[in-house]
Amino acid sequence: MSGAGPVVDLNSDVAESFGAWRLGDDEALMAIVTSANIACGFHAGDPLTIQRACAWAVSRGVAIGAQVSYRDLAGFGRREMAVPPAELTAEVLYQIAAVDGVARAEGGGVSYVKPHGALYNRAAWDPEQAAAIAAAVSSFSSGLPVLTLPGSALETAAADLRLPAVAEAFADRGYRDDGSLVPRGQPGAVLTDPAVVAARAVSMITGGVVPTVSGAALEISPRSICVHGDTPGAVTLARAVREALERAGVTLAPFA
Repeated sequence: MSGAGPVVDLNSDVAESFGAWRLGDDEALMAIVTSANIACGFHAGDPLTIQRACAWAVSRGVAIGAQVSYRDLAGFGRREMAVPPAELTAEVLYQIAAVDGVARAEGGGVSYVKPHGALYNRAAWDPEQAAAIAAAVSSFSSGLPVLTLPGSALETAAADLRLPAVAEAFADRGYRDDGSLVPRGQPGAVLTDPAVVAARAVSMITGGVVPTVSGAALEISPRSICVHGDTPGAVTLARAVREALERAGVTLAPFA
């Protein structure tokens, strides 16, 4: 439509509780985001948690994504692993199929795939691991979108298999000058001030830039913005991002 403002997806990680361990407020986030990255049980998430998240997503019209990970419950999927490509492909396929099955039982289905944690970061630079992920996605459903950093090895691997690669940016994470994320544990890696996080999201979408930790202006054109579900005050951050984007004339809608 002529004169219409930009459109962007707002995603968050959910279903990351496990047994007696509770993390995040999935139900509250579902009322704010347009896409939900649902843990598949490898880094977090148990069957009941996954089922509830899928049900909430379907009831809210939120797109369901399978957030695949290394098999690393103890490390929350944030420890780098060297998994043989064939094994990684099988494990990613297993995770997508598991969440899709639960989602279908609730009246939905998996609309996209997003790697989590260490797998996400490694797939940004490792062509072999990226190709293994893309192979799993393609074997499950040709044309299923993959959410990833722009310019990543996974973006290339997805294109090789004719999978849509959706560019993602992080409102609550710090960036280095090369477009990679500041590693967790380093200064400026995780941002928790709602005003700062919201302003960054608006700058990304309406200005096409985000400040890096060095103070440089990094050019960026995301189709989806992420607020991590385990970031302190995640619901407040996500709400601040959504409200700021809407005030700036941005329409929020799922990309998938």
